Amino acid sequence: MTNVKPNAFELLLRVRYAECDPQNVVFNARYADYADLAATEFMRALIGGYQALTNQGLDNQVVNLNISWQNSAKFDDILCLSVHVSKVGNTSFTMQINMLNWQTNHTVASAEIVYVMIDSLTFKKKPVPHEFKATLLKGAPGKTMNLAGIEL
Repeated sequence: MTNVKPNAFELLLRVRYAECDPQNVVFNARYADYADLAATEFMRALIGGYQALTNQGLDNQVVNLNISWQNSAKFDDILCLSVHVSKVGNTSFTMQINMLNWQTNHTVASAEIVYVMIDSLTFKKKPVPHEFKATLLKGAPGKTMNLAGIEL
């Protein structure tokens, strides 16, 4: 699809009218929604969803989210969000999300999300389990979730 890391998961979505501001571009706060949606679908592709984590007594929480914008997305644009994990520490991991205009292949924005692994009952930090670390770093090569309603 795009020129991204070979182990990147991709999410395709179409910009909806309600996500745009009076300037007819995607409102800046919506990019955090897009990043969260991409992270959620990435986890679904990797382990079957967050429920698989909570079934093990684990969960994760966002502790840092940074977004950088390069271009504007507009109503009805199709965005391709590529996701990969760039780093796994003792109790945290970092996801990189690149948001491209699917039609032009121009970068629209990029996001970096840092998650901390926690115990799902006590909400205290926990080490990232070794098996989960390996899964995160392997990524979801070749997997695409198409929410844009287009034929690939």
